[in-house]
Amino acid sequence: MGRRCDAATLRRSEMARLEGHKINRRDERMRANPRSTMVALLAITLVCVLSVSAIGAKAPVTLTFWPSSNPQEIEFAKTIVKAWNDSHPDIQVKMEPLPASRSTEEVLLAAIAAGTTPDICANIYPGAISQYIAGKGLYPHDTLPGFYDFVYARTPKDVVDAFTYKDGHVYQIPWKGNPIMLAYNVKLLRANGIDPKSLATYSGFLAAAERMVKDLDGDGRPDQWLYAPTVDVTWWQRLFDFYTLYIGASGGKTLLSAGRVDFENDAAVQVFTFLQTIFKKGLCPKGAMIGDAFLNGKIGATITGPWSVPYYDQNAPAGFEYDFVPIPMPDGMRGPVITFGDPKNIAIFASSKHPLEAWEFVKYIMSPTNDLLWLEITSQPPYRRDLAQDPMFAGYFKKNPLMAKFVEQGVYTRGVDDSKYLIEIFDAISKQYDLCCVQGKKTPKIAVRDAAQAVRDILAGW
Repeated sequence: MGRRCDAATLRRSEMARLEGHKINRRDERMRANPRSTMVALLAITLVCVLSVSAIGAKAPVTLTFWPSSNPQEIEFAKTIVKAWNDSHPDIQVKMEPLPASRSTEEVLLAAIAAGTTPDICANIYPGAISQYIAGKGLYPHDTLPGFYDFVYARTPKDVVDAFTYKDGHVYQIPWKGNPIMLAYNVKLLRANGIDPKSLATYSGFLAAAERMVKDLDGDGRPDQWLYAPTVDVTWWQRLFDFYTLYIGASGGKTLLSAGRVDFENDAAVQVFTFLQTIFKKGLCPKGAMIGDAFLNGKIGATITGPWSVPYYDQNAPAGFEYDFVPIPMPDGMRGPVITFGDPKNIAIFASSKHPLEAWEFVKYIMSPTNDLLWLEITSQPPYRRDLAQDPMFAGYFKKNPLMAKFVEQGVYTRGVDDSKYLIEIFDAISKQYDLCCVQGKKTPKIAVRDAAQAVRDILAGW
């Protein structure tokens, strides 16, 4: 077969011929003017050098990092981001705190839907993982180079396993846990003849609560109490009253088992009864209190986590003394007190254009040096194996003995169920908390039954 010559080929041949003609004419002019030839060659050389330099000088990668909005975590984020940026000119990190006005879960779900997620977020709540995954929002971190070598060297395997998704991937990197305990005002309890150990049981706690109710200013209304459970019905508030107490009362159960309701039981009824009694007997204020009631001496105890240590140290009045004990349990319970662990983890988002660079920064966040810095600034224990025995952290615990209590309690904690309906589930419980405990319009048994049925309906998609 002969060669076929189409129109495009003819056009290319003609363009080459014309270009060759132009080059020949340019060569003739350059031979006629040697000075022009030298200038032209120098110009061409300069352009080539600049072009090669531009190719070699790659623009730095920029990562966006969203930490929590609380002051201590922002301070930590600013410190490590500056140190990282100073030593990594090729990978720069831009820190943007999460909005304080909304829950992290709402912010991240909206960002996933809008395609505006950061590269990295350091406030990942395990209970919302299914929702993030459903939106294809998170990166499968176990596919990153050296992932398990790094994570297992830092974190106990059972903790990593607990945060491994059912498809076998790890979409959240275990970072830190905050065991919830009972903080108490040492001097206030002593002045009222209350032994902190008596707060270990519901009956002892209620007896101490009756003893603490006092009218200090003589206006006929109480202005001092032992404990002030919140009347706020926002879903996450239940994590720090009903849910924390339920984990303890049930010996470590969560709300669901194999995706089904598992809290319609005596433990939940006992918790609602305990909280209802506090409200019904007037052992707490029914409205919101102005300022920090614990630091102001209006209440003698509060359910909180280790993040409160730096806050109390910075804001407590002179002479204020506080300590921590485990949360109260139903009378007759035996064994260790199990509590809510309030875990928060770190994740790289699937939208990141630089997951490998993001992984390098995450490893930097979780380095031994920065885990120690994290403890020093926030007082939140990282998921680091043998933390209390690690010589690198010995000096910290010597200076901060109260934090050792949280590390000890950290062995006996539970998280939350991974459910895309998590917020709706806690909303349903919160509604019954308000009707039963705060308003006293339902018995604890009926309230638990109604909450359980509402959650069944939610899980069924009704």
